[in-house]
Amino acid sequence: MPLRIETFSNVTGGSSFFKAVGHPLAAPKAAILISRLASYGPVAVYDPLGLLSGLAEFYDLSAVPVCGIYVQDVEQVGKEVFGHAARPVTDLPSSGARTVFIVAFDSQRLEGHIAHLIPKQAGVVSLDAMRVPEDMLNDPGHYLSKFNWATNFAWFRDGDGHHTRVVSANYWPRYGAKGTRLWACLFDGEGRPIADWTEPMPPTDGTVAIDSRQVRERFNLSPFCGSLFLHVIGAAGHDVVKYALDTYGDDDTVLSCTHDANAWPADLYAGLPAPREGERVSLWIQNSHPTPIPAGAVGLNLMGSPEIRVLDRAIPAFATVELDTASLFPEARWPQQFEVQAGKHFVRPRYEIVAADGRRRMAHANVERTDLKPDPKLPLLTGGAVDKGVVGKGHILPAPLLPMGRWRTILLPTPMSTAQTELPVKAVVYDRNGAAVAEHRFGNLKRSDSRALDVTGLVADRTVIDKLGVDGWGHVELVYDFEAGTIADGWLHALIRYEDVRTGHVAETSFGSHMFNMAMVYRDEPQSYHGRPPGLSTRLFLRLGTDPWDTLCHLVYPASTQWHALSDTKLILRRRDGVEVARKRLEIPCGGSRFWRYHEMFSEAERIAADDHAYVLIRDTTCRLFGYHGCLAAGESAFSLDHMFGF
Repeated sequence: MPLRIETFSNVTGGSSFFKAVGHPLAAPKAAILISRLASYGPVAVYDPLGLLSGLAEFYDLSAVPVCGIYVQDVEQVGKEVFGHAARPVTDLPSSGARTVFIVAFDSQRLEGHIAHLIPKQAGVVSLDAMRVPEDMLNDPGHYLSKFNWATNFAWFRDGDGHHTRVVSANYWPRYGAKGTRLWACLFDGEGRPIADWTEPMPPTDGTVAIDSRQVRERFNLSPFCGSLFLHVIGAAGHDVVKYALDTYGDDDTVLSCTHDANAWPADLYAGLPAPREGERVSLWIQNSHPTPIPAGAVGLNLMGSPEIRVLDRAIPAFATVELDTASLFPEARWPQQFEVQAGKHFVRPRYEIVAADGRRRMAHANVERTDLKPDPKLPLLTGGAVDKGVVGKGHILPAPLLPMGRWRTILLPTPMSTAQTELPVKAVVYDRNGAAVAEHRFGNLKRSDSRALDVTGLVADRTVIDKLGVDGWGHVELVYDFEAGTIADGWLHALIRYEDVRTGHVAETSFGSHMFNMAMVYRDEPQSYHGRPPGLSTRLFLRLGTDPWDTLCHLVYPASTQWHALSDTKLILRRRDGVEVARKRLEIPCGGSRFWRYHEMFSEAERIAADDHAYVLIRDTTCRLFGYHGCLAAGESAFSLDHMFGF
């Protein structure tokens, strides 16, 4: 059964309650609170905010001798809550309770409202008994303020030649935050906390870097593979902890990158690829809560198929488990794809693919929306070209076409909403200057269709290669094809896979479409990282590979309608303390792209001055760019690639 908790609403944003009651520091206090309630009954439960059901999803309250559930809202009277018919709080004096449990934080005001109704012999307790330390709160007077709960999980492994590295920046001071700190807690695979620490964040725009090798050495740890819980204290502006996650090894068989886990557990995830022959695809399940995941609560199905096969084992609180997809679907093969039945038990999961030659790569599945419906207006608004229709091209999913002499680019559309029974899409390839050079029409894909497009093969014609340039790169856009069908909801996703034709190393990334660079607004597009749409500027974080790795970057300037002819893009190299070392300027044609390397863009002297944990801030106030970053190992024997995050 899925957890009956609120985690995220596309109207109101993320929920803080589940983060507050499920925080690693709150869980031990919850056990003490429940033990006290069990010992001092009978207990009258006052649930003025409707939080009891969510609390009961995380903690076993069966030992609490409840004598009645009391509510404030007259509309809730008589409804069943926790096995009891809810009663008006005005009945509380006759409850015979020895303890009144107020299911709320910041309970003093709520207690004051009913002080005259509390039986004289009764003590009062509340969720305030579960509060984390006060110095971890940005807004102590409003415990469930989202800025008290800027948290996230990272998949974290060290051992057997495999390592991980989390990298981010202190972007919160830009929104008024002061004195930000980071609290981190590392859980092993069984969900046991094996290390925790607090450290000050760097100055504004400074780099945050956590390397598994250093953590293991610092705390004298055995090999581990688990979850790193991150809590930024003192956040403002953003309640999301964004980061890049690199996986690397003692040899070139392990090099990959992905990014933040999306802090709100969802019912469904999708875009998990089936293995090719000889591959193993593992889904890493990170239980994000202080309660076990029951056996049978997590499962997979092939996209478009109703047959769900479940994991027949329980997963302890905060534990991390590897699920080999072949254990449930031994017959599945690429380009088939899985839907993940997650039941809000874990954040957006990573998956790991081990090839027949031992090379490994990681990526993540994406949140599958359950609240969308097709919009019949969308085909009418979209003209399919930048000079037609109110929103021109409309939704665009841009991805690099890497230099074809080195890499093969493959695109797989991935349904990412339960409403998507069909998907009318096409792929258009553009050269670096924004001229269309090739097109592939998928038609009106059924939900169960999994059709991968070899983009490199599509443009293999000599005349097309000549248009792309001597080193053969550009980008591809997946867009709606309203000549093939008219069902669309704007939640268009795809998985893009890149194969190194020299070494066989592979990287992949998946993401969704947006409307880019237009003055009109459709729903929340063009999306803005902060504030109301439209988002028409760029602030991207390019983490840099540690020496001797080089860093790849591919910037795409997609445009739904005609926009500025050239971008005015600044590449600002910053040290770990946020101090600027150097800057370069790029002009990218509207609808075009630019592929570049760190070692070629910045001189050796500039790179030396930047230090080991430097990064590049990609800034443009004239347009919204979409970016990709990756690393090249020494000798170019392995590479990684993923899309970048902005703030």
